[in-house]
Amino acid sequence: MPKVSLPHLPISCLFGVVKPSGPTSMSIINDVKQLVARSALFVEAEKLEKAAGQKIPSKGRRARDLIKIGQGGTLDPLADGVLVVGIGKGTKRLSDFLDCTKEYYSTCLLGCETDTYDSEGARIRIAPWQHVTKEKVESALIQFSGEIQQTPPIFSALKMDGIPLYEYARKGIPLPRPIEPRKVTVHSLELSEWKGSNHEFRWPKKSFSKEEKEAMETALHGVDENISLEDHPGTTADAVPTAFVLKMKVSGGTYVRSIIHDLAHALGSAGHVVTLTRSRQGRFVLEPTEDEDRQCVPWEVFENASSNPGPVDDEGWTKWEREVIERLEVVDSKK
Repeated sequence: MPKVSLPHLPISCLFGVVKPSGPTSMSIINDVKQLVARSALFVEAEKLEKAAGQKIPSKGRRARDLIKIGQGGTLDPLADGVLVVGIGKGTKRLSDFLDCTKEYYSTCLLGCETDTYDSEGARIRIAPWQHVTKEKVESALIQFSGEIQQTPPIFSALKMDGIPLYEYARKGIPLPRPIEPRKVTVHSLELSEWKGSNHEFRWPKKSFSKEEKEAMETALHGVDENISLEDHPGTTADAVPTAFVLKMKVSGGTYVRSIIHDLAHALGSAGHVVTLTRSRQGRFVLEPTEDEDRQCVPWEVFENASSNPGPVDDEGWTKWEREVIERLEVVDSKK
């Protein structure tokens, strides 16, 4: 790799990590912390000596004193893709990535609605999907493009009168008022791939009990008496349900799961997210397409270094450090 000119060490910076599906964003940050907190690239020599041979705590004052690290927008465990990481003074720039433009690829599986709007949740309603065609999906996308009003899922941590929305749903407490819609911008929305029945996705096996459905309906009836979570008569999981992939570029604060959920309703069906990839967050991307784009570091680089950092190059950096150096953005402490 070509040499990269670095300012005085240690540095503050931003870089992107390709998060895999499965782990939480916080667990990824904690694993990365174990490496960066032992690197002369990010930590003063005096602190490195004190931390030698010790496990780096994931939180607490000692952890913050040793290295400041954070992420610029959580991804759900199901999701993979761009996770922006800030080191040192770079953590002060992470808020810039909460409201920036983001790009996603998401697979919708029709015929089944879940409490969380994705495959991590439990089935709450099934509905017909056989009538949905590629052409109908493409036509329906128009109403979800541009500046739209979006209602967050009831199974979310957002609070109403001090109570998380999911508590209303779980305990059967009527919502005191409708969930407040948010104004978001969908810059682009297109059908990226029509899978039809050519896939291996299936509805979640876990389903809501009768009592759980009644509790959720009670919560929702506080604002809409017409809501029903009854399964559509005659709908079964015997046939392989239709799936398709959407590509979207959206503003900060947009719920991709809600777009999938609302689109399925507009198609006269039900649906939920089975895959979600964040391909862009601001200038950090999986595949660069613009001059200012910065490609993310594959998770395998950190994963392999955790078990074996390997030898150093002629400038004294290990493979994982070199990979980060090639992709990081230095944050000027004077700005």
